[in-house]
Amino acid sequence: QVQLVESGGGLVQAGGSLRLSCVVSGRTFSSYSMGWFRQAPGKEREFVGAISWSGGRILYADSVKGRFTISRNNAKNTVSLQMNSLKPEDTAVYYCSADKDIATMGITQYEYDYWGQGTQVTVSS
Repeated sequence: QVQLVESGGGLVQAGGSLRLSCVVSGRTFSSYSMGWFRQAPGKEREFVGAISWSGGRILYADSVKGRFTISRNNAKNTVSLQMNSLKPEDTAVYYCSADKDIATMGITQYEYDYWGQGTQVTVSS
């Protein structure tokens, strides 16, 4: 069974930084594409970014490009989301997700097979 556990959320002022981490259980982490999504109250879950199994390909939503950075460490079964220059509109619950199909790296939530429980990020103005 694959489990994803996020950590690192919290309250930060606009312009500040946070680093989210996601630890994935299981022996096949290195074959998963990993995605980050977020969901604000009253809104649909939206794509933030994704990283391929090797880390060689990374995608970002336009809204976070240049501010957020995704990385992974396959030896430690972790994926991270470094968030800089945070804005109030970044406030949301952030989820990490895993796509077990090594050939794909999706940008919609429907393409991911496993999800963490989410971690709250609140950016005050």
